[in-house]
Amino acid sequence: MYCFESRIRYSECDVDSFLTIESLIDYFQDCSTFQTQEGPSNMEALEQKGLAWVLNSWQVVVNRLPKLGENVTIGTIPYELRGFLGLRNFFMRTDKGEELAIANSVWSLINLEKGTPSRIDDDIIKTYPIEERLPMDYAPRKISKPEGADVIKTGSKRVGVHHLDTNHHVNNGQYIRIALWACEQAAMSEKNAPLAELARSRQKVQIRAEYRQQAHLGDDIHPLVYLHKDSEDDCICTVFLNDEDGKPYAIVELKGI
Repeated sequence: MYCFESRIRYSECDVDSFLTIESLIDYFQDCSTFQTQEGPSNMEALEQKGLAWVLNSWQVVVNRLPKLGENVTIGTIPYELRGFLGLRNFFMRTDKGEELAIANSVWSLINLEKGTPSRIDDDIIKTYPIEERLPMDYAPRKISKPEGADVIKTGSKRVGVHHLDTNHHVNNGQYIRIALWACEQAAMSEKNAPLAELARSRQKVQIRAEYRQQAHLGDDIHPLVYLHKDSEDDCICTVFLNDEDGKPYAIVELKGI
């Protein structure tokens, strides 16, 4: 387990002083990066080998988003390394031990020059000590297109510099931010109050994201919002963030828990 402590900053909050979803994702990604930097297989060593970790999927369960000034602990637990895949949990807790959010993630080790998966070596194994995975209701990595759902097309988003990370493609958390924006747009156009409430939820919500391809500066992202209900008649919003040919950069699912 690797952990670091922080305090929720003004720059990480929304208009009502709650931590934003994308800032929560940033905390988790920063935590994994900090752990990477303390091992023999740090980012510089990976770069020399032409390798990089690429995120395949997220499953984030939010019990509640913390507010401005709260003291928090962010942690990550790598629980499986096999072939070219790395699986790890994340959590955010208050300084009193309240579990604010828990997450699962799947990563691939990629040879950047060849664009192909690369096998995990001994240095990587030393960098990420394996522990037991956290208890949670693990969802599938793949997100399917829901059948019989209402489909709403929203406005497109052009990728700007503020969407990018150091790899010069859209940051993983930004896809989720765009998907939430698309949900709100769909809620307004359809006058759908339950969807609006879900898109703005700060507690008891699950977000899943599957990443298919990378979007770069200047690309246009075209969201398609699929609205459907689960067996308990609760609203589920699945957003396909597509390129101009209709192929998804990412798929994001949002539902209450």
